[in-house]
Amino acid sequence: MLTNKQKQFLRSESHHIKPIFQVGKDGVNENMITQIGEALEKRELIKVSILQNCSEDKNVVAEQISNGTESEVVQVIGSTIILYKESTDHKEIKLP
Repeated sequence: MLTNKQKQFLRSESHHIKPIFQVGKDGVNENMITQIGEALEKRELIKVSILQNCSEDKNVVAEQISNGTESEVVQVIGSTIILYKESTDHKEIKLP
């Protein structure tokens, strides 16, 4: 679990990152979970954008992705989810 201080730090780190995945009307699927998991391993911190045609609630989508990739939801802001997972091979972010 991330502390509030760590989440605040990760939010500031994610400020300049552009979303690299989009969740559309089909919602979250296994293939997407796998790809997001691989991206998290390489980058540790990513953003996922939820499109307007997505029928599921953004918090449910965030939870599905988080559970599927064993990552932490840093924040759900607007239609963007910020996810963090400590990398085993590419560790670059040092949490406070």
